[in-house]
Amino acid sequence: MANDDNFKKVISHAKEYGYVFQSSEIYDGLSAVYDYAQNGVELKNNIREYWWKAMVQMHDNIVGIDAAIFMHPTTWKASGHVDAFNDPLIDNKDSKKRYRADVLVEDYCLKIEVKINKEVAKAAKRFGDAFNKDEFLSTNGRVLGYQEKIDSVLKRLGQSLEKEDLADVKALIEELEIADPLTGSKNWTDVKQFNLMFGTKLGASAEHATDLYLRPETAQGIFVNFLNVQKTGRMKIPFGIAQTGKAFRNEIVARQFIFRMREFEQMEMQFFIKPGTQKEWFEYWKDARLKWHESLGLGSENYRFHDHEKLAHYADAATDIEFNFPFGFKELEGIHSRTDFDLKQHEEYSGKKLQYFDPEENESYTPYVLETSIGLDRMFLAVFSNALQEEDLENGTTRTVLKLPAVLAPTKAAIFPLVKKDGLPEIAKQIVEDLKWDFNITYDEKDAVGRRYRRQDAVGTPFCITVDHDTLDDNSVTIRHRDTMEQKRVKIEDLKALIKAEVEMKYWLQRMF
Repeated sequence: MANDDNFKKVISHAKEYGYVFQSSEIYDGLSAVYDYAQNGVELKNNIREYWWKAMVQMHDNIVGIDAAIFMHPTTWKASGHVDAFNDPLIDNKDSKKRYRADVLVEDYCLKIEVKINKEVAKAAKRFGDAFNKDEFLSTNGRVLGYQEKIDSVLKRLGQSLEKEDLADVKALIEELEIADPLTGSKNWTDVKQFNLMFGTKLGASAEHATDLYLRPETAQGIFVNFLNVQKTGRMKIPFGIAQTGKAFRNEIVARQFIFRMREFEQMEMQFFIKPGTQKEWFEYWKDARLKWHESLGLGSENYRFHDHEKLAHYADAATDIEFNFPFGFKELEGIHSRTDFDLKQHEEYSGKKLQYFDPEENESYTPYVLETSIGLDRMFLAVFSNALQEEDLENGTTRTVLKLPAVLAPTKAAIFPLVKKDGLPEIAKQIVEDLKWDFNITYDEKDAVGRRYRRQDAVGTPFCITVDHDTLDDNSVTIRHRDTMEQKRVKIEDLKALIKAEVEMKYWLQRMF
């Protein structure tokens, strides 16, 4: 229940402080579609730039593209999306509500995981500093029983989905006595497959229009441009192609705020490699991507790898980097060894060769592909929900603070005049003019300074800079750090270097390179 309350606070805070709004809210909204508000768009842009700099600019063998959302319809036949881009759907006959069958089972396992966490919390309280969590998890009989149950359920689910044995998926739901979350009813229909692609038309008249799809992923735009990029960029294997962009899926159950939406943004990189080297590159990108996440300081304990029980027919390895969201560990990024499936499929359907001539081997071959794919919206939610905290202060009060990584914060510093007279606003506005060329800066002169501090804490601004009467004499200001609330006097001419040292991407990314 506490987690539900925390998540409600995340959603409420996102709206109240200009991060995320319900789309078309004045018309009662549109389900699972959201707008990024004035602070949200800045945070989202900063996350995208942080990924792009690490993925593209810091690698001399990775380049970027921006492929169109509309693609030739045969693209999706070749990729398998027309025939196989499905989710298992199940309806409750009493509530008339529709659910993803696999999500119902996964939520069942998540409830067992909550029981494990409660056992860990009780033991930690009982044993205090002597408590060894890893030893407890590996030896406690009750916890081992819970974990065995989770493993067996997920394994059976994965095997059933892989074999497309939808009857067994329904049987599993019934055996586990999974009920409709809203009504408690266990009166289920058979499980059916549901295609997730949105269809549309291209053409001036209905009779001559071409059936198209809104792309359900960004990867195919990379694959069909493989040879164009390789030749024009004179790229040598191994090399990667990255892009960010919108994708669209008609999700059966879109929920959990921006975690699962019908219109979302992906950040993907396809890494083309020599066949036979996929195992080492899979391990390389697992390590590299986890380092990128950990460089943001969200807590290494909030990440874990989850290897896929069910592999796509073309894949020979797949894992997810999961993050501990307010509703539990869920997928944040996928790392997949896709073999040569994609390029060969597009070769077959297009009739064009998509091979690489290797000058060292003096032969042509179809490269294998290692994929890293992260949802930008999910990354936004991970950062935002992790940052939102309520702190008890020494004076007996509390503060709500959004401890965003400074490198990602929408606004880097807020400039305050202590009072709206005596020339202090003029000095403060001149500081804004000087700093805004390098950072996103805001000016605030309303209310007492303490209230302004609280306002900037809640919006996530790392620094507050106050111009007071002493500034007139010593050309110094008070700078306050959001996380520690520490205040110190610094010269105005030193502000740029001080802020830069805390917010520049270079200093954050050096943790991983």
